Amino acid sequence: MTNTFGKFFRITSFGESHGPALGVIIDNCPPNMELGEDDIQAELDRRKPGQSDITTPRKEADKCEILSGVFEGKTTGTAIAVIVRNQNQKSKDYSNIKDVFRPSHADFGYFSKYGIRDYRGGGRSSARETIARVIGGAVAKKILKQKFPDFDIYGFTRSIGTDYFENIDKNYIEKNSLRMADENMFENTLEKVKKIRDTGDSIGGTVEIRVERPPVGLGMPVFGKLEADLAHAMMSVPAVKGFEIGEGFSLSEKIGSKSNDPFVSDENIHTKRNANGGILGGISTGDDIWFRVAIKATSSISKPQKSVNEKGEEVDLVVTGRHDPILLPRAVPILESMTALVILDHVMMDGAQNKLL
Repeated sequence: MTNTFGKFFRITSFGESHGPALGVIIDNCPPNMELGEDDIQAELDRRKPGQSDITTPRKEADKCEILSGVFEGKTTGTAIAVIVRNQNQKSKDYSNIKDVFRPSHADFGYFSKYGIRDYRGGGRSSARETIARVIGGAVAKKILKQKFPDFDIYGFTRSIGTDYFENIDKNYIEKNSLRMADENMFENTLEKVKKIRDTGDSIGGTVEIRVERPPVGLGMPVFGKLEADLAHAMMSVPAVKGFEIGEGFSLSEKIGSKSNDPFVSDENIHTKRNANGGILGGISTGDDIWFRVAIKATSSISKPQKSVNEKGEEVDLVVTGRHDPILLPRAVPILESMTALVILDHVMMDGAQNKLL
């Protein structure tokens, strides 16, 4: 089982949803960078459960503990180990499904591959594993911000169900429980989500990620394409079912003269409308990188469903426990973190090749 992500800046994730703790080992963090638990906690607080009445009511403080790699408030260049202890597991909520394959979950595939599974909250396949990614992303963000002071990564809920939100107010994202960027659409959308939740159902949507003022020249032209690594990172996140960069699929509907995006020059050379999402030929152009990620509705719903057990017998299923009716708000900091990990990894790879001589 692969638990490590990245080539130069690497994270190794460990732990289960209902185990004692989850955590991460971070390799190749530069030395002498100021780093404390507060730097990481701010990002974990954005991901943790129980933030509002449209997230799972599981109460976890998700307090991080740095175990190694930091001395007197500075990184030492050695492996950084960080853990978050689980405190509010309710494993009995899953006792009725220990032999049942939940619809649209990883249960069947995991059991078929390994012959054993931790049914308590999904074990290793639980989205609680993403704690490790957010910790790694918090460190990556800090490194990137120090190296490129004008650089920024942010995400927001671009659509919920069939409702697409046109306006983007970056300052509004962290002021609402859905992490929407369109204030005009928030109240009506929140009511829709609550109505779906109250019926025992769930809903999905898309998250858009934007990387402002990225370095030019990240990525490689063949198997190390920047957008390919971003797609890999996003698709590794639980519940993600699609990735589209720039104008994406709509470009396939246009003739070449309409899909082409001319370069223009004012203070810098850039593309006229950034149709390709800031990456051409696998290499960043310096335009803002932007892409969307499709996230399915939460698979754990309280509505009665049909499934089968490990014996292949059809069973009636009611999933109990505590689950998000919509995953998008908590997915935003996870997807931002994975983006930061990819960008920093490519910054380090670029430095290894192009800054050597």
